[in-house]
Amino acid sequence: MPVFKTPFNGYSVKFSPFYESRLAVATSQNFGILGNGRLHVIDLSPAAPGPTPITELVSFDTADGVYDVAWSESHDSLLVAAIADGSVKLYDLALPPTSNPLRSLHEHTREVSSADYNPTRRDSFLTASWDDTVKLWTVDRPASVRTFKEHAYCVYSAVWNPRHADVFASASGDCTARVWDVREPGSTMIIPAHEFEILSCDWNKYDDCVIATASVDKSIKVWDVRSIRAPISVLNGHGYAVRKVKFSPHRQSLMMSCSYDMSVCLWDYMVEDALVGRYDHHSEFAVGIDMSVLVEGLLASTGWDELVYVWQHGTDPRAP
Repeated sequence: MPVFKTPFNGYSVKFSPFYESRLAVATSQNFGILGNGRLHVIDLSPAAPGPTPITELVSFDTADGVYDVAWSESHDSLLVAAIADGSVKLYDLALPPTSNPLRSLHEHTREVSSADYNPTRRDSFLTASWDDTVKLWTVDRPASVRTFKEHAYCVYSAVWNPRHADVFASASGDCTARVWDVREPGSTMIIPAHEFEILSCDWNKYDDCVIATASVDKSIKVWDVRSIRAPISVLNGHGYAVRKVKFSPHRQSLMMSCSYDMSVCLWDYMVEDALVGRYDHHSEFAVGIDMSVLVEGLLASTGWDELVYVWQHGTDPRAP
C-alpha cells in the first residue's frame, strides 16, 4: 500500500472530504520541539510509476512546526493549520504559493494543538491550544468569534458534534473532557474521564450522545453524555499513552486509535473482544490517524518515523 516519506516528523494526517485520493499531512522538525514545519498535500495515484504511488501536489513551509490540519467542509481547496508558534494559518490550494498562507491568525499565546472544521455549519472551525483555551473562528473574520476558557491546563483536542452545529467537546491535560454549546456562557458538561491527561476526544458519527476519550493512562473510554457516572466501555490494549482516537464515519461502533507504543489499533466498543485490528507498521510514536469518509475502510496514519501510510483495513500497511 502507498507510503509517503516526509522530511520532518509526522503529526497529523487528514483525508479530503471532497477527493477520495487526496490527503493533507502536518509535519514538524525535530519532533516538534524546535524548528520548522511543513504542510503537505498528497495524492494517491495508482497509475504513477515507481514503488510509491503517492504524488505530492503542493507543500507549504512554516517557521514553526505544524501540529494539526483540517480540511474545509465547504471549499475543496481550503485548509486550516495549527502551528506551534500559536498561530492558525489558512491555505488555499487554488491560489499560487506566493499568495499563501491566505491568512495567519495570531491570538493563541502558546502552541496550537488541534483544528476542527464544523461539518454542519461549514463556515466555522475550532482551534485548541496549550494556552488552556479553545477558540471559535469563521473563515471570513480576521479575529476569533469567541474564546472558551475553563480548562486548567493544555487543551489538546476540540471537536464538533457531527449533528449539532453549536456543540463541541474538548479534551485537556487537566484530566477532564468538557462539552460546550456556543450559545451558552460556559461548558454544559464536565466529564472527569481519566486520572491522567486526556490527549484526544471524538464524537460518534451515528450517536450524537456518545463520545470517546483517550488518555496518557493507556486507555480509551467511551461515554454516553446522558449518563456520565461510568463509561459505557473501557478499551485497554495500548502499552503507552493513546495519542488520538477517531470514530468511523461508516460503522457506528468502530474506532481507530494510535499511541506512543507505535501501534495503530481498530476497536469495536460494542463487543467483548473490542480489539479488532492492530497495526505495528510505525517505528516511532504513531501520532496521527484518519479514516476516509469517501472510501469505506481506507485508513491513514503518520508518526515520528517521518512516514505516512495509507491502506485498506485488513491489509498490511507495508505491503507493496
